[in-house]
Amino acid sequence: MSYRYIALPGNFAGTPEDSEWSLADPLRSLAMERRGHVGCVVLFAPKETPTLHLPGGGILLGDLYDENGRPVMNLAGLQHLPTQSALRQHLLDRYWGEYLLFQPPGEDSDSITLMRDPSGGIACVYSLQNGNGFITSDLAIASGLGLHRDRIDWDFVSHCLVYPHMKISRTGLADINELLPGCILSVDGKKTSTNLAWSPWRFIAPAERQSDPIAAARMIREATTSVVRAMAETDRTLLLELSGGLDSSIVGTCLTNVRARVACCTAITPLPGADERRYASQIAGQLGIELLQQPLDFADADIDFELPQHSPRPAVWALGRAVARAMDNAAELQGVNSLFSGGGGDTVFCYLRSAAPAADAFRARGLAAGYKAIVNLSRLHGCTVAKAARLTLRKLYLDPKATYKPDYLLLSRTNIAFPLELHPWFSAPPDMPAGDRERIFDLAGTQLFGDSTLRAGGRRVRFPLLSQPVMEACLRVPSWLWISGGQNRAMARSAFSQQLPHEVLNRRSKGTFMNYTFAVYRKNKETISRFLLDGHLCSRGLLDPHKLNHFLASPLPTRDQSFMRIFDLCMIENWARNHA
Repeated sequence: MSYRYIALPGNFAGTPEDSEWSLADPLRSLAMERRGHVGCVVLFAPKETPTLHLPGGGILLGDLYDENGRPVMNLAGLQHLPTQSALRQHLLDRYWGEYLLFQPPGEDSDSITLMRDPSGGIACVYSLQNGNGFITSDLAIASGLGLHRDRIDWDFVSHCLVYPHMKISRTGLADINELLPGCILSVDGKKTSTNLAWSPWRFIAPAERQSDPIAAARMIREATTSVVRAMAETDRTLLLELSGGLDSSIVGTCLTNVRARVACCTAITPLPGADERRYASQIAGQLGIELLQQPLDFADADIDFELPQHSPRPAVWALGRAVARAMDNAAELQGVNSLFSGGGGDTVFCYLRSAAPAADAFRARGLAAGYKAIVNLSRLHGCTVAKAARLTLRKLYLDPKATYKPDYLLLSRTNIAFPLELHPWFSAPPDMPAGDRERIFDLAGTQLFGDSTLRAGGRRVRFPLLSQPVMEACLRVPSWLWISGGQNRAMARSAFSQQLPHEVLNRRSKGTFMNYTFAVYRKNKETISRFLLDGHLCSRGLLDPHKLNHFLASPLPTRDQSFMRIFDLCMIENWARNHA
Protein backbone atom coordinates (compact mmCIF):
# COMPACT_ATOMS: atom_id res chain seq x y z
CA MET A 1 0.00 0.00 0.00
CA SER A 2 1.08 3.60 -0.55
CA TYR A 3 2.65 5.20 2.48
CA ARG A 4 0.58 7.99 4.04
CA TYR A 5 1.76 10.54 6.59
CA ILE A 6 1.40 14.09 7.80
CA ALA A 7 4.01 16.20 9.59
CA LEU A 8 2.90 19.19 11.68
CA PRO A 9 4.96 21.98 13.20
CA GLY A 10 5.10 21.57 16.96
CA ASN A 11 3.31 24.82 17.76
CA PHE A 12 0.46 23.56 15.57
CA ALA A 13 0.58 19.85 16.36
CA GLY A 14 0.07 20.24 20.09
CA THR A 15 0.53 17.33 22.45
CA PRO A 16 -1.31 14.15 21.42
CA GLU A 17 -1.52 13.00 25.03
CA ASP A 18 -3.54 16.11 25.87
CA SER A 19 -7.22 15.15 25.74
CA GLU A 20 -8.10 18.74 24.91
CA TRP A 21 -5.87 18.80 21.82
CA SER A 22 -8.24 19.52 18.93
CA LEU A 23 -6.50 17.27 16.36
CA ALA A 24 -6.17 14.14 18.52
CA ASP A 25 -9.53 12.60 17.57
CA PRO A 26 -9.31 13.45 13.83
CA LEU A 27 -5.83 11.94 13.67
CA ARG A 28 -7.04 8.75 15.33
CA SER A 29 -9.97 8.55 12.90
CA LEU A 30 -7.47 8.73 10.04
CA ALA A 31 -5.36 5.93 11.65
CA MET A 32 -2.52 8.41 12.13
CA GLU A 33 -0.24 7.66 15.06
CA ARG A 34 2.57 9.79 16.42
CA ARG A 35 5.81 8.28 15.07
CA GLY A 36 8.26 10.78 16.52
CA HIS A 37 9.41 14.34 16.17
CA VAL A 38 12.29 16.11 14.48
CA GLY A 39 12.98 19.47 16.05
CA CYS A 40 9.60 21.15 16.28
CA VAL A 41 8.01 18.98 13.56
CA VAL A 42 5.85 16.05 14.72
CA LEU A 43 5.39 13.12 12.32
CA PHE A 44 2.18 11.08 12.15
CA ALA A 45 1.65 7.93 10.08
CA PRO A 46 -0.22 4.62 10.28
CA LYS A 47 1.55 2.08 12.49
CA GLU A 48 2.41 -0.17 9.52
CA THR A 49 4.37 2.61 7.78
CA PRO A 50 8.08 1.79 8.15
CA THR A 51 10.30 4.36 9.86
CA LEU A 52 13.98 4.34 10.78
CA HIS A 53 15.53 6.54 13.46
CA LEU A 54 18.87 8.05 12.58
CA PRO A 55 21.77 9.15 14.76
CA GLY A 56 21.31 12.77 15.77
CA GLY A 57 17.51 12.62 15.89
CA GLY A 58 16.47 12.21 12.26
CA ILE A 59 13.65 9.99 10.97
CA LEU A 60 13.50 8.18 7.62
CA LEU A 61 9.98 7.26 6.49
CA GLY A 62 9.63 4.61 3.81
CA ASP A 63 11.79 1.86 2.33
CA LEU A 64 15.58 1.96 2.22
CA TYR A 65 17.94 -0.53 0.57
CA ASP A 66 21.69 -0.94 0.44
CA GLU A 67 23.72 -1.12 -2.75
CA ASN A 68 22.95 -4.85 -3.09
CA GLY A 69 19.20 -4.36 -2.81
CA ARG A 70 18.95 -5.62 0.78
CA PRO A 71 16.40 -3.86 3.02
CA VAL A 72 18.00 -1.64 5.67
CA MET A 73 16.50 -2.07 9.13
CA ASN A 74 18.94 -0.06 11.26
CA LEU A 75 21.00 3.07 10.66
CA ALA A 76 22.77 3.30 14.00
CA GLY A 77 26.06 2.61 12.22
CA LEU A 78 26.00 6.08 10.67
CA GLN A 79 26.75 7.83 13.96
CA HIS A 80 30.35 8.52 12.84
CA LEU A 81 29.18 11.05 10.23
CA PRO A 82 30.02 14.52 11.54
CA THR A 83 27.12 16.62 10.20
CA GLN A 84 23.54 16.29 9.01
CA SER A 85 24.58 17.18 5.47
CA ALA A 86 27.29 14.50 5.55
CA LEU A 87 24.71 11.93 6.67
CA ARG A 88 22.35 13.03 3.91
CA GLN A 89 25.05 12.71 1.26
CA HIS A 90 26.09 9.31 2.63
CA LEU A 91 22.52 8.04 2.20
CA LEU A 92 22.44 9.28 -1.40
CA ASP A 93 25.83 7.71 -2.19
CA ARG A 94 25.42 4.33 -0.47
CA TYR A 95 21.69 3.62 -0.33
CA TRP A 96 18.52 4.02 -2.37
CA GLY A 97 14.82 3.58 -1.90
CA GLU A 98 11.48 5.34 -1.77
CA TYR A 99 11.65 7.54 1.31
CA LEU A 100 11.53 10.91 3.01
CA LEU A 101 14.30 11.95 5.34
CA PHE A 102 13.49 14.33 8.20
CA GLN A 103 16.55 15.89 9.87
CA PRO A 104 16.82 18.22 12.88
CA PRO A 105 19.04 21.32 13.01
CA GLY A 106 22.72 20.45 13.32
CA GLU A 107 26.13 22.01 13.56
CA ASP A 108 25.99 22.93 9.86
CA SER A 109 22.43 24.26 9.80
CA ASP A 110 19.82 25.95 11.98
CA SER A 111 17.00 24.54 9.83
CA ILE A 112 14.91 21.42 10.00
CA THR A 113 15.34 19.73 6.63
CA LEU A 114 13.26 17.28 4.65
CA MET A 115 14.74 15.38 1.68
CA ARG A 116 12.67 13.45 -0.85
CA ASP A 117 14.48 10.56 -2.52
CA PRO A 118 15.49 11.05 -6.19
CA SER A 119 12.77 8.74 -7.52
CA GLY A 120 9.99 10.60 -5.71
CA GLY A 121 8.45 7.30 -4.66
CA ILE A 122 6.60 8.88 -1.71
CA ALA A 123 4.42 11.89 -2.41
CA CYS A 124 5.22 15.16 -0.65
CA VAL A 125 3.23 18.39 -0.75
CA TYR A 126 3.27 21.14 1.82
CA SER A 127 1.83 24.43 2.98
CA LEU A 128 3.98 26.25 5.52
CA GLN A 129 3.27 29.85 6.38
CA ASN A 130 4.35 31.80 9.44
CA GLY A 131 5.46 28.68 11.25
CA ASN A 132 2.14 26.88 10.77
CA GLY A 133 0.89 24.41 8.20
CA PHE A 134 1.68 20.84 7.23
CA ILE A 135 3.75 18.49 5.08
CA THR A 136 1.85 15.46 3.79
CA SER A 137 1.58 12.65 1.28
CA ASP A 138 -2.09 13.33 0.66
CA LEU A 139 -4.03 16.58 0.94
CA ALA A 140 -7.08 14.55 1.94
CA ILE A 141 -5.37 14.00 5.32
CA ALA A 142 -4.83 17.73 5.83
CA SER A 143 -8.40 18.38 4.70
CA GLY A 144 -9.71 15.79 7.17
CA LEU A 145 -7.91 17.65 9.95
CA GLY A 146 -9.42 20.97 8.88
CA LEU A 147 -6.03 22.28 7.74
CA HIS A 148 -6.68 22.57 4.02
CA ARG A 149 -9.42 23.65 1.66
CA ASP A 150 -8.98 23.57 -2.12
CA ARG A 151 -8.62 26.90 -3.89
CA ILE A 152 -7.60 26.82 -7.53
CA ASP A 153 -4.53 28.85 -8.49
CA TRP A 154 -5.67 30.20 -11.87
CA ASP A 155 -2.23 31.57 -12.65
CA PHE A 156 -0.98 27.98 -12.50
CA VAL A 157 -3.85 26.85 -14.73
CA SER A 158 -2.84 29.48 -17.32
CA HIS A 159 0.74 28.19 -17.09
CA CYS A 160 -0.44 24.59 -17.42
CA LEU A 161 -2.40 25.36 -20.59
CA VAL A 162 0.82 26.56 -22.24
CA TYR A 163 3.17 23.99 -20.63
CA PRO A 164 0.89 21.00 -19.83
CA HIS A 165 3.72 18.49 -19.43
CA MET A 166 6.17 20.52 -17.36
CA LYS A 167 6.57 19.51 -13.72
CA ILE A 168 7.29 22.34 -11.29
CA SER A 169 7.07 22.68 -7.52
CA ARG A 170 4.09 25.01 -7.72
CA THR A 171 0.76 23.20 -7.94
CA GLY A 172 -2.72 24.01 -9.16
CA LEU A 173 -3.93 24.63 -5.61
CA ALA A 174 -3.25 27.98 -3.97
CA ASP A 175 -0.59 27.95 -1.21
CA ILE A 176 0.31 24.30 -1.92
CA ASN A 177 3.77 23.36 -3.18
CA GLU A 178 5.37 20.03 -3.95
CA LEU A 179 8.84 19.02 -2.80
CA LEU A 180 10.25 17.67 -6.06
CA PRO A 181 12.23 14.39 -6.14
CA GLY A 182 15.85 14.73 -5.06
CA CYS A 183 15.20 18.11 -3.40
CA ILE A 184 15.54 19.43 0.15
CA LEU A 185 13.02 21.57 2.00
CA SER A 186 14.57 23.66 4.79
CA VAL A 187 12.32 25.08 7.51
CA ASP A 188 13.81 27.76 9.75
CA GLY A 189 11.11 29.33 11.89
CA LYS A 190 8.81 31.19 9.51
CA LYS A 191 11.15 30.85 6.53
CA THR A 192 11.30 27.98 4.03
CA SER A 193 13.62 27.31 1.10
CA THR A 194 14.35 24.47 -1.31
CA ASN A 195 17.45 23.29 -3.13
CA LEU A 196 18.81 20.24 -4.91
CA ALA A 197 20.32 17.35 -2.98
CA TRP A 198 20.65 15.00 -5.98
CA SER A 199 21.33 16.15 -9.53
CA PRO A 200 21.39 14.02 -12.70
CA TRP A 201 24.09 16.31 -14.11
CA ARG A 202 26.63 14.81 -11.71
CA PHE A 203 26.52 11.44 -13.47
CA ILE A 204 27.45 12.67 -16.93
CA ALA A 205 30.73 14.19 -15.72
CA PRO A 206 33.86 12.63 -17.30
CA ALA A 207 34.89 11.04 -14.01
CA GLU A 208 31.54 9.21 -13.82
CA ARG A 209 31.38 8.02 -17.44
CA GLN A 210 31.30 4.34 -18.37
CA SER A 211 32.19 4.13 -22.05
CA ASP A 212 33.09 0.43 -22.19
CA PRO A 213 29.99 -1.21 -23.76
CA ILE A 214 30.44 -4.52 -21.94
CA ALA A 215 30.94 -2.92 -18.54
CA ALA A 216 28.08 -0.48 -19.20
CA ALA A 217 25.68 -3.29 -20.08
CA ARG A 218 26.63 -5.20 -16.94
CA MET A 219 26.14 -2.07 -14.80
CA ILE A 220 22.66 -1.45 -16.26
CA ARG A 221 21.63 -5.11 -15.86
CA GLU A 222 22.79 -5.34 -12.25
CA ALA A 223 21.17 -2.08 -11.20
CA THR A 224 17.84 -2.87 -12.88
CA THR A 225 17.65 -6.45 -11.65
CA SER A 226 18.54 -5.49 -8.08
CA VAL A 227 15.91 -2.73 -7.94
CA VAL A 228 13.08 -4.78 -9.45
CA ARG A 229 13.71 -7.73 -7.16
CA ALA A 230 14.04 -5.59 -4.03
CA MET A 231 10.76 -3.80 -4.73
CA ALA A 232 8.95 -7.04 -5.57
CA GLU A 233 10.10 -8.81 -2.42
CA THR A 234 9.05 -5.81 -0.33
CA ASP A 235 5.55 -5.81 -1.84
CA ARG A 236 5.21 -9.65 -1.88
CA THR A 237 2.31 -9.58 -4.39
CA LEU A 238 2.25 -7.50 -7.57
CA LEU A 239 0.68 -7.01 -10.98
CA LEU A 240 3.04 -6.16 -13.83
CA GLU A 241 1.42 -3.88 -16.41
CA LEU A 242 2.96 -5.63 -19.40
CA SER A 243 2.78 -3.95 -22.80
CA GLY A 244 5.10 -6.36 -24.58
CA GLY A 245 7.46 -3.51 -25.41
CA LEU A 246 11.12 -3.53 -24.43
CA ASP A 247 10.81 -1.56 -21.19
CA SER A 248 8.06 -3.50 -19.43
CA SER A 249 9.57 -6.74 -20.77
CA ILE A 250 12.87 -5.92 -19.06
CA VAL A 251 11.00 -5.36 -15.79
CA GLY A 252 9.23 -8.67 -16.38
CA THR A 253 12.38 -10.70 -17.01
CA CYS A 254 13.90 -9.28 -13.80
CA LEU A 255 11.01 -10.87 -11.88
CA THR A 256 12.15 -14.40 -12.79
CA ASN A 257 12.33 -16.57 -9.62
CA VAL A 258 11.60 -13.58 -7.39
CA ARG A 259 10.27 -14.29 -3.88
CA ALA A 260 6.88 -12.74 -4.58
CA ARG A 261 3.59 -13.66 -6.22
CA VAL A 262 3.55 -12.10 -9.69
CA ALA A 263 0.69 -11.57 -12.13
CA CYS A 264 0.90 -9.97 -15.59
CA CYS A 265 -1.77 -8.04 -17.45
CA THR A 266 -1.95 -6.38 -20.84
CA ALA A 267 -4.60 -4.01 -22.19
CA ILE A 268 -6.13 -4.58 -25.62
CA THR A 269 -8.21 -2.18 -27.72
CA PRO A 270 -10.86 -2.67 -30.42
CA LEU A 271 -8.43 -1.25 -33.02
CA PRO A 272 -5.03 -2.46 -34.22
CA GLY A 273 -1.83 -0.89 -32.92
CA ALA A 274 -1.98 -1.63 -29.21
CA ASP A 275 -2.46 -5.42 -29.26
CA GLU A 276 0.82 -6.58 -27.73
CA ARG A 277 -0.27 -10.10 -26.73
CA ARG A 278 2.16 -11.73 -29.14
CA TYR A 279 5.11 -10.26 -27.21
CA ALA A 280 3.66 -9.95 -23.72
CA SER A 281 2.70 -13.63 -23.65
CA GLN A 282 6.36 -14.58 -24.14
CA ILE A 283 7.38 -12.71 -20.97
CA ALA A 284 4.47 -14.22 -19.03
CA GLY A 285 5.54 -17.64 -20.33
CA GLN A 286 9.07 -17.08 -19.04
CA LEU A 287 7.60 -16.36 -15.61
CA GLY A 288 5.42 -19.45 -15.83
CA ILE A 289 2.16 -17.54 -15.41
CA GLU A 290 -0.92 -16.74 -17.46
CA LEU A 291 -1.11 -13.42 -19.26
CA LEU A 292 -4.23 -11.64 -18.09
CA GLN A 293 -6.02 -9.56 -20.72
CA GLN A 294 -8.18 -6.50 -20.09
CA PRO A 295 -10.15 -4.95 -22.96
CA LEU A 296 -10.37 -1.18 -23.36
CA ASP A 297 -13.72 -0.09 -24.77
CA PHE A 298 -14.14 3.35 -26.28
CA ALA A 299 -16.54 4.22 -23.45
CA ASP A 300 -13.77 3.64 -20.90
CA ALA A 301 -11.89 6.74 -22.09
CA ASP A 302 -13.98 9.37 -20.30
CA ILE A 303 -13.19 13.06 -20.43
CA ASP A 304 -15.45 13.90 -17.46
CA PHE A 305 -14.55 11.68 -14.50
CA GLU A 306 -13.96 11.85 -10.79
CA LEU A 307 -10.40 12.41 -9.60
CA PRO A 308 -8.96 11.59 -6.18
CA GLN A 309 -9.79 14.36 -3.74
CA HIS A 310 -7.37 17.27 -3.66
CA SER A 311 -5.23 16.18 -6.65
CA PRO A 312 -2.47 18.81 -6.73
CA ARG A 313 -2.34 19.37 -10.50
CA PRO A 314 -3.94 18.32 -13.81
CA ALA A 315 -2.24 15.11 -14.92
CA VAL A 316 -4.81 12.40 -15.72
CA TRP A 317 -6.29 12.22 -19.20
CA ALA A 318 -8.79 10.01 -20.99
CA LEU A 319 -6.43 7.16 -21.95
CA GLY A 320 -4.90 7.13 -18.48
CA ARG A 321 -8.39 6.79 -17.05
CA ALA A 322 -9.21 3.87 -19.36
CA VAL A 323 -5.98 2.00 -18.54
CA ALA A 324 -6.53 2.66 -14.83
CA ARG A 325 -9.92 0.97 -14.93
CA ALA A 326 -8.50 -2.04 -16.73
CA MET A 327 -5.53 -2.49 -14.40
CA ASP A 328 -7.62 -1.88 -11.28
CA ASN A 329 -9.95 -4.69 -12.37
CA ALA A 330 -7.04 -7.07 -12.80
CA ALA A 331 -5.35 -5.98 -9.56
CA GLU A 332 -8.56 -6.46 -7.60
CA LEU A 333 -9.12 -9.93 -9.03
CA GLN A 334 -5.53 -10.93 -8.23
CA GLY A 335 -5.53 -9.36 -4.76
CA VAL A 336 -2.11 -7.73 -5.19
CA ASN A 337 -0.43 -5.06 -3.07
CA SER A 338 1.20 -3.08 -5.90
CA LEU A 339 1.42 -2.52 -9.62
CA PHE A 340 4.70 -2.48 -11.56
CA SER A 341 5.19 -0.40 -14.70
CA GLY A 342 7.93 0.00 -17.28
CA GLY A 343 7.04 3.69 -17.46
CA GLY A 344 10.00 5.98 -18.04
CA GLY A 345 12.01 3.33 -19.88
CA ASP A 346 12.15 5.24 -23.16
CA THR A 347 13.68 8.21 -21.34
CA VAL A 348 16.04 6.47 -18.97
CA PHE A 349 17.23 4.18 -21.79
CA CYS A 350 18.04 7.29 -23.87
CA TYR A 351 15.50 6.83 -26.67
CA LEU A 352 16.29 10.15 -28.38
CA ARG A 353 14.75 10.99 -31.74
CA SER A 354 17.32 13.62 -32.73
CA ALA A 355 20.89 13.59 -34.05
CA ALA A 356 22.24 14.48 -30.60
CA PRO A 357 23.97 11.12 -29.92
CA ALA A 358 26.11 11.45 -33.07
CA ALA A 359 26.93 15.06 -32.22
CA ASP A 360 28.00 13.94 -28.74
CA ALA A 361 30.27 11.27 -30.22
CA PHE A 362 32.00 13.86 -32.42
CA ARG A 363 32.56 16.21 -29.51
CA ALA A 364 33.79 13.57 -27.07
CA ARG A 365 35.62 11.04 -29.28
CA GLY A 366 36.48 12.74 -32.55
CA LEU A 367 35.98 12.01 -36.23
CA ALA A 368 36.08 8.18 -36.26
CA ALA A 369 33.62 7.75 -33.40
CA GLY A 370 31.45 10.52 -34.81
CA TYR A 371 31.26 8.90 -38.24
CA LYS A 372 30.40 5.53 -36.71
CA ALA A 373 27.59 7.18 -34.75
CA ILE A 374 26.29 8.86 -37.91
CA VAL A 375 26.09 5.46 -39.64
CA ASN A 376 24.21 4.08 -36.63
CA LEU A 377 21.91 7.10 -36.70
CA SER A 378 21.10 6.57 -40.38
CA ARG A 379 20.29 2.90 -39.75
CA LEU A 380 18.16 3.77 -36.74
CA HIS A 381 16.01 6.31 -38.60
CA GLY A 382 16.09 4.70 -42.03
CA CYS A 383 17.66 7.71 -43.74
CA THR A 384 20.78 8.22 -45.83
CA VAL A 385 24.18 8.69 -44.22
CA ALA A 386 24.33 12.12 -45.90
CA LYS A 387 21.10 13.24 -44.23
CA ALA A 388 22.25 11.87 -40.85
CA ALA A 389 25.54 13.76 -41.25
CA ARG A 390 23.72 16.99 -42.14
CA LEU A 391 21.47 16.70 -39.07
CA THR A 392 24.49 15.97 -36.88
CA LEU A 393 26.31 19.07 -38.10
CA ARG A 394 23.24 21.17 -37.36
CA LYS A 395 23.14 19.74 -33.85
CA LEU A 396 26.84 20.48 -33.39
CA TYR A 397 26.79 24.09 -34.52
CA LEU A 398 23.33 25.46 -33.79
CA ASP A 399 22.24 26.69 -30.37
CA PRO A 400 21.08 23.95 -27.95
CA LYS A 401 17.46 22.85 -27.96
CA ALA A 402 15.27 24.95 -25.65
CA THR A 403 14.32 23.37 -22.36
CA TYR A 404 10.64 24.05 -22.93
CA LYS A 405 8.34 24.87 -25.82
CA PRO A 406 5.08 26.79 -25.28
CA ASP A 407 1.85 25.52 -26.84
CA TYR A 408 -0.70 28.25 -27.56
CA LEU A 409 -3.00 26.15 -29.75
CA LEU A 410 -6.68 27.07 -29.12
CA LEU A 411 -5.85 29.58 -26.38
CA SER A 412 -7.27 33.10 -26.33
CA ARG A 413 -3.91 34.58 -25.32
CA THR A 414 -0.63 33.85 -27.07
CA ASN A 415 1.65 36.19 -25.16
CA ILE A 416 2.42 34.09 -22.08
CA ALA A 417 6.11 34.00 -22.79
CA PHE A 418 7.61 32.25 -19.79
CA PRO A 419 6.51 29.53 -17.36
CA LEU A 420 5.88 30.40 -13.71
CA GLU A 421 9.09 28.61 -12.81
CA LEU A 422 11.45 26.01 -14.25
CA HIS A 423 12.22 22.52 -13.06
CA PRO A 424 15.55 22.60 -11.18
CA TRP A 425 17.06 20.03 -13.56
CA PHE A 426 16.68 22.56 -16.40
CA SER A 427 19.67 24.48 -15.01
CA ALA A 428 22.23 22.74 -17.19
CA PRO A 429 25.94 23.33 -16.54
CA PRO A 430 27.67 25.11 -19.44
CA ASP A 431 28.84 23.18 -22.51
CA MET A 432 26.85 20.04 -21.79
CA PRO A 433 26.57 17.51 -24.66
CA ALA A 434 23.34 17.86 -26.61
CA GLY A 435 22.23 14.28 -25.99
CA ASP A 436 22.69 14.58 -22.24
CA ARG A 437 20.78 17.87 -22.20
CA GLU A 438 17.87 16.34 -24.08
CA ARG A 439 17.59 13.20 -22.01
CA ILE A 440 17.84 15.00 -18.66
CA PHE A 441 15.19 17.51 -19.74
CA ASP A 442 13.00 14.54 -20.74
CA LEU A 443 13.79 12.83 -17.44
CA ALA A 444 12.35 15.80 -15.54
CA GLY A 445 9.09 15.24 -17.41
CA THR A 446 8.80 11.67 -16.15
CA GLN A 447 8.16 13.06 -12.67
CA LEU A 448 4.56 13.60 -13.80
CA PHE A 449 4.04 9.85 -14.14
CA GLY A 450 3.17 9.42 -10.48
CA ASP A 451 0.50 12.12 -10.76
CA SER A 452 -0.94 10.72 -13.98
CA THR A 453 -1.13 7.06 -12.92
CA LEU A 454 -4.45 6.61 -11.15
CA ARG A 455 -4.83 3.32 -9.34
CA ALA A 456 -7.51 2.44 -6.80
CA GLY A 457 -7.35 0.66 -3.47
CA GLY A 458 -4.33 2.53 -2.14
CA ARG A 459 -1.99 0.23 -4.08
CA ARG A 460 1.52 1.41 -4.76
CA VAL A 461 2.51 2.02 -8.35
CA ARG A 462 6.16 1.15 -8.86
CA PHE A 463 8.36 2.62 -11.59
CA PRO A 464 11.59 0.66 -11.09
CA LEU A 465 13.21 2.07 -14.25
CA LEU A 466 12.98 5.54 -12.65
CA SER A 467 14.66 4.44 -9.41
CA GLN A 468 17.88 6.15 -8.33
CA PRO A 469 20.24 3.24 -9.15
CA VAL A 470 18.82 2.74 -12.66
CA MET A 471 18.83 6.45 -13.46
CA GLU A 472 22.44 6.78 -12.27
CA ALA A 473 23.63 3.70 -14.17
CA CYS A 474 22.01 4.84 -17.42
CA LEU A 475 23.13 8.45 -17.16
CA ARG A 476 26.74 7.26 -16.85
CA VAL A 477 26.52 5.68 -20.32
CA PRO A 478 27.19 8.17 -23.16
CA SER A 479 24.34 8.88 -25.54
CA TRP A 480 26.03 7.46 -28.66
CA LEU A 481 26.32 3.98 -27.14
CA TRP A 482 22.52 3.88 -26.89
CA ILE A 483 22.23 3.84 -30.73
CA SER A 484 24.88 1.15 -31.29
CA GLY A 485 24.13 -1.09 -34.26
CA GLY A 486 21.40 1.28 -35.39
CA GLN A 487 19.05 0.19 -32.59
CA ASN A 488 17.18 2.37 -30.15
CA ARG A 489 17.87 1.70 -26.45
CA ALA A 490 20.79 -0.43 -27.62
CA MET A 491 22.52 -0.68 -24.24
CA ALA A 492 19.35 -1.92 -22.55
CA ARG A 493 19.01 -4.57 -25.27
CA SER A 494 22.65 -5.56 -24.77
CA ALA A 495 22.23 -5.68 -20.99
CA PHE A 496 19.34 -8.16 -21.22
CA SER A 497 20.25 -9.99 -24.44
CA GLN A 498 20.49 -13.32 -22.61
CA GLN A 499 17.23 -12.89 -20.68
CA LEU A 500 14.76 -11.48 -23.19
CA PRO A 501 12.96 -13.64 -25.78
CA HIS A 502 14.58 -13.21 -29.19
CA GLU A 503 11.47 -11.70 -30.75
CA VAL A 504 11.11 -9.08 -28.00
CA LEU A 505 14.83 -8.29 -27.98
CA ASN A 506 15.03 -7.56 -31.68
CA ARG A 507 11.71 -5.91 -32.44
CA ARG A 508 11.91 -2.39 -33.82
CA SER A 509 8.21 -1.52 -33.74
CA LYS A 510 6.44 -0.05 -30.72
CA GLY A 511 2.85 -0.62 -29.72
CA THR A 512 0.75 2.51 -29.79
CA PHE A 513 -2.67 3.60 -28.56
CA MET A 514 -2.84 6.36 -31.17
CA ASN A 515 -5.52 4.65 -33.30
CA TYR A 516 -7.63 4.05 -30.20
CA THR A 517 -7.14 7.61 -28.95
CA PHE A 518 -8.04 9.14 -32.32
CA ALA A 519 -11.18 7.00 -32.46
CA VAL A 520 -12.17 8.26 -29.00
CA TYR A 521 -11.65 11.83 -30.23
CA ARG A 522 -13.63 11.27 -33.44
CA LYS A 523 -16.55 9.57 -31.67
CA ASN A 524 -16.81 12.19 -28.93
CA LYS A 525 -16.41 15.51 -30.74
CA GLU A 526 -19.85 16.78 -29.71
CA THR A 527 -19.33 15.76 -26.08
CA ILE A 528 -15.87 17.35 -26.07
CA SER A 529 -17.25 20.55 -27.58
CA ARG A 530 -19.95 20.91 -24.89
CA PHE A 531 -17.51 19.94 -22.15
CA LEU A 532 -15.00 22.64 -23.08
CA LEU A 533 -17.34 25.40 -24.26
CA ASP A 534 -19.47 25.14 -21.10
CA GLY A 535 -16.49 24.78 -18.78
CA HIS A 536 -14.31 26.88 -16.52
CA LEU A 537 -11.56 27.46 -19.08
CA CYS A 538 -13.90 29.16 -21.53
CA SER A 539 -15.82 31.05 -18.84
CA ARG A 540 -12.53 32.54 -17.64
CA GLY A 541 -11.51 33.55 -21.14
CA LEU A 542 -8.59 31.12 -21.32
CA LEU A 543 -9.81 29.22 -24.40
CA ASP A 544 -10.84 30.77 -27.69
CA PRO A 545 -14.26 29.25 -28.52
CA HIS A 546 -14.07 30.22 -32.21
CA LYS A 547 -10.71 28.49 -32.65
CA LEU A 548 -12.02 25.46 -30.76
CA ASN A 549 -15.15 25.15 -32.90
CA HIS A 550 -13.11 25.50 -36.09
CA PHE A 551 -10.61 22.87 -34.97
CA LEU A 552 -13.31 20.34 -34.03
CA ALA A 553 -15.12 20.91 -37.33
CA SER A 554 -12.02 20.53 -39.50
CA PRO A 555 -10.78 17.18 -40.86
CA LEU A 556 -7.24 16.27 -39.90
CA PRO A 557 -4.56 15.20 -42.39
CA THR A 558 -3.30 11.63 -42.18
CA ARG A 559 -0.96 11.10 -39.21
CA ASP A 560 -1.72 14.56 -37.84
CA GLN A 561 -1.61 14.21 -34.06
CA SER A 562 -2.64 17.76 -33.17
CA PHE A 563 -5.92 16.33 -31.82
CA MET A 564 -3.92 15.28 -28.75
CA ARG A 565 -4.05 18.95 -27.72
CA ILE A 566 -7.80 18.50 -27.17
CA PHE A 567 -7.11 15.80 -24.59
CA ASP A 568 -4.71 18.14 -22.76
CA LEU A 569 -7.44 20.77 -22.57
CA CYS A 570 -10.01 18.22 -21.39
CA MET A 571 -7.57 16.99 -18.74
CA ILE A 572 -7.16 20.52 -17.35
CA GLU A 573 -10.88 21.30 -17.56
CA ASN A 574 -11.76 18.05 -15.77
CA TRP A 575 -9.28 18.83 -12.99
CA ALA A 576 -10.76 22.33 -12.59
CA ARG A 577 -14.30 20.90 -12.35
CA ASN A 578 -13.16 18.45 -9.68
CA HIS A 579 -11.64 21.24 -7.56
CA ALA A 580 -13.87 24.27 -8.16
